[in-house]
Amino acid sequence: MNPMRVLLADDHTLLRAGLRKLLESVPGLTVVGEAGDGLQLLKLAEQLKPHLILMDISMPGLNGLEATARLVKSMPGIRVMILSMHQNAEYVRRALRHGAVAYLLKDSAPMELELAITAVLRGETYLSPAVSKGVLDDYVHRLREDDQPSEHLSPRQREVLQLIAEGLSTKDIARRLDLSVKTVETHRTGLMRQLDVHEVTGLVRHALKLGLVTL
Repeated sequence: MNPMRVLLADDHTLLRAGLRKLLESVPGLTVVGEAGDGLQLLKLAEQLKPHLILMDISMPGLNGLEATARLVKSMPGIRVMILSMHQNAEYVRRALRHGAVAYLLKDSAPMELELAITAVLRGETYLSPAVSKGVLDDYVHRLREDDQPSEHLSPRQREVLQLIAEGLSTKDIARRLDLSVKTVETHRTGLMRQLDVHEVTGLVRHALKLGLVTL
């Protein structure tokens, strides 16, 4: 039987090295690559065709939630496991809505990581015990809330919004996303109109609410 191909995504090199060493001890798994940000991850996933991705939420350029949504849409058979320091139910809810099948806290024991991977490869969903309590009630409650304008942003708008919130200038955003300055300015104007805000701080608040950036 061919080993399950795993791709790691985290902006901390030491953490990726530790995960790689741990995963290499699990029978039937092979780590095929590592990414330090969300945009690099998308490119590597297309090239390497992994079965499973272990991914952080907070990454520069494109965060783990947005990257997850794109991956499960373009590669429906892929399984994404979120590894995060955030215990808040809001992050868990968004991870599940974006297509993740597991949410594991970074301070979990190595044995729990192996249990989570085993569950995911069986087609199950796995949540760390520390976050599972109350998540379901919170998830159902929030799904019943009225839609917000920020929930209907396009993938490109979310990219631009994240980079604005990260403090990049219009020129830097254009360079990062391979867009013209005019196009980025158009996106910025459209975001302000759609979200009904009139200054960058308002955009940052929406980015925080969506989990695109963290404090």
